[in-house]
Amino acid sequence: MAAKDDRETGPTHVAIIMDGNGRWAQMRGRPRLFGHQAGARRVREIVEACPDLGIRYLTIFAFSTENWKRTQAEVTGLMTLFRRYIQKEAQALLSDGVRVRFIGDRDRLDPKLVRMMRGLEQLTEGNDVVHLTIAINYGGRDEVARATKRLAREVAAGRLDPEDVDAESLAHFLDTCLLPDPDLVIRTSGEARISNFLLWQSAYAEYEFTPVLWPDFTREHFAEILVNYGARERRFGAVKA
Repeated sequence: MAAKDDRETGPTHVAIIMDGNGRWAQMRGRPRLFGHQAGARRVREIVEACPDLGIRYLTIFAFSTENWKRTQAEVTGLMTLFRRYIQKEAQALLSDGVRVRFIGDRDRLDPKLVRMMRGLEQLTEGNDVVHLTIAINYGGRDEVARATKRLAREVAAGRLDPEDVDAESLAHFLDTCLLPDPDLVIRTSGEARISNFLLWQSAYAEYEFTPVLWPDFTREHFAEILVNYGARERRFGAVKA
């Protein structure tokens, strides 16, 4: 477990690609949805660990824009799991001081789920211990495209001068405009891909790829990665004098 002194050199914002649920289930001879259920339970443990580990912002990749290509049964099961998670965890998140936000394109999601997402955001909007952001129907390229459309509308309406458009102005239209960029991105399950996750925001993030499958990813695994992060030197493109 990371010592509290590690907070000074540790990340403030950690993003996690929660991979390996399906393989975890298949290794046990169970359907993929069984692994997703185990993964949802793991989320609670990691969120609860954040305050002690000095993590104020946690962003998790729950469902990508590409995940619609999975079987209808799995997609339906995941959407049901999201609704159950909100119902089951809402009061605990509120009591633990967790503020929840959702990012991604909500237009394709079931209206009932969208209402539940908005309700959880409103319920927890006064919390400030941990900022949990859940990416559902999210893709980094899609996010940038949607942000560009919003920016273009502002230009067309005369509210934004084209000469003032730069990286900073575009960032204001991203789903994550209220969040700091992630310092560290973790992917579980041994895959070394970023899978279209927070492409813009992670330009200078550190990456950690762990072979541990998400349902097996414990607080101790998390703490060990944070200790390793503290030993890294981040230069953001500069050269050490």
